[in-house]
Amino acid sequence: MSAGDRRKNTACVTGGSGYIGSALIKLLLEKGYAVKTTVRNPDDMAKNSHIKGFQALGPLEVFRADLEEEGSFDEAVAGCDYAFLVAAPVNLESEDPEREVIEPAVRGTLNVMRSCAKAGTVKRVVLTSSVASIMVRPELQGDGHVLDEESWSDADRLTATKPLHWVRVHTPHTFSSLPFHIRSFKRPGHSSVPSQAYQVSKVLVEKAACGSAEEHGISLVTICPVVAVGAAPAPSVRTSVPSCLSLLSGDEAAFSVLRAIEAFGTVALVHIEDLCRAELFVAEEEAAAGRYLCCSLNTTVLQLARFLADKYPQYAVKTNLLSGELLERPRVCLSSAKLVREGFDYKYKKLGGMYDDTIDYGKALGILPN
Repeated sequence: MSAGDRRKNTACVTGGSGYIGSALIKLLLEKGYAVKTTVRNPDDMAKNSHIKGFQALGPLEVFRADLEEEGSFDEAVAGCDYAFLVAAPVNLESEDPEREVIEPAVRGTLNVMRSCAKAGTVKRVVLTSSVASIMVRPELQGDGHVLDEESWSDADRLTATKPLHWVRVHTPHTFSSLPFHIRSFKRPGHSSVPSQAYQVSKVLVEKAACGSAEEHGISLVTICPVVAVGAAPAPSVRTSVPSCLSLLSGDEAAFSVLRAIEAFGTVALVHIEDLCRAELFVAEEEAAAGRYLCCSLNTTVLQLARFLADKYPQYAVKTNLLSGELLERPRVCLSSAKLVREGFDYKYKKLGGMYDDTIDYGKALGILPN
């Protein structure tokens, strides 16, 4: 596709103020797209000033929309060639995750899908899901497992075994784009994030979106990213960045999330730039179909600690965090072979490239000292 053709295309990005959404908007504008994005409150400059600053890069419109409001995405999607569904409801203090996390996620996704159907111009919808819908497989034991898009998390088992108020991770951060949370790290006074409910919601959202796409004749492709790192335009983050920097920052709660991730057998990473490039790739590639796992590297907490100690000695890895059983190497490999086989090439394939701007981003966010 030529640059001239791209300028004729318009893309809608839902949830544009967030870590992934803001990075995706920037990429689309740089590629010559006209962009329409949605946020809950366009007048909240504390949350949205970085988006409006993108208007110097190209045509950008910011719309108010709410996943819970039927039809609120109609105006933003109207006339668009592509729709990138990034927004997802986050309820950090839910006492009823089924009603306050899972059901709103499904309803919100269907709401946007109906707006895409009404528009009549959308060539493809790209749904940003999560590896949470792929790798929560309690029956997998031992080493050597390779998981790809054919794998589905066991939503039935997760639902059947839910504890009182489900399982929550207690942390002073809010990790809305982390792919999974599995343990309850009790730290009084800290926020909590639904765990198994989050995993179940990702499975059900994907299946609901697929059903809606079939019903309305919409081309739907799903991206399932692993833990995203790297710098983004968002001036504050509720993502995996604090946990991936926790070995340097010494933030015990954020490190607990990193340990929880490894409990599934790997710390799987992708750079935010590669994630956004993958989103655009599957949108533009006519033959793209189904799900795509977006992962460029499988590592472990120990491997990460050794790399950080060697590459950034000025921060000193907090070795006091490295207690208990840790994996020497991943026992599960998340495979992005489908995406690569169809022509996508990751720019960041090693920890060194991934972490250089993550360190600078951590300084800018106040996670690391300057």
